[in-house]
Amino acid sequence: MAGIGASCSFLPSRSKLRTTWLQFETHPGRKVSGKSICRRNLKIRADVNYVNAEEAKNLIAVERYAVLDVRDNSQYNRAHIKSSYHVPLFIENQDNDLGTIIKRTVHNNFSGLFFGLPFTKQNPEFVQSVKSQFSPESKLLVVCQEGLRSAAAANKLEEAGFQNIACITSGLQTVKPGTFDSVGSTELQDAGKAGLVTVQGKISAVLGTVLICAFLFITFFPEQAEKLFQLSPAS
Repeated sequence: MAGIGASCSFLPSRSKLRTTWLQFETHPGRKVSGKSICRRNLKIRADVNYVNAEEAKNLIAVERYAVLDVRDNSQYNRAHIKSSYHVPLFIENQDNDLGTIIKRTVHNNFSGLFFGLPFTKQNPEFVQSVKSQFSPESKLLVVCQEGLRSAAAANKLEEAGFQNIACITSGLQTVKPGTFDSVGSTELQDAGKAGLVTVQGKISAVLGTVLICAFLFITFFPEQAEKLFQLSPAS
């Protein structure tokens, strides 16, 4: 008879900052004298350390963690932590099959237009790209804008054997200005803002300023305001 393989995983135990995984695996072995021999492995997966911005700053300054930014190119270029490494978890999807073209068109007319989000797909070279720059023993602070991509990236790296991984809870959007030395045209917490949403805010600010100025002009210079109204063409 062939050996029987089994695998079981215990649910993660969570403390305030860490998640620990315990895996117990049984694999089929070779047959000796009519008996099946199974090989058993006990593996303890590395912890992911979830920290706030101040704790992350300490990890960089004191414990010499390297910053791995997994956001897309547009967000990274708007603002990123100085001296960080950039390996996007998602890359722009430029595939030209019919299904992708339809999805990309719909995306660009809604999420892309209003929020400036690129149409992306998972980066198939993500883990290999990180491995080419870091050893499994490296200390990595994985960051993204909202905290979701960094958690997913940390899980992939954890499965690939990386042992010292930390993430900023809720991402760079929670970082206060000046917490990290940054590079880019905006603050780290605003790097996810783009598209018509930001333009709408600027338009609203301009219109608000114009209305306030008009109100003050009418209030303090009523005679001049009345003359201007009289000069306007009748409807």
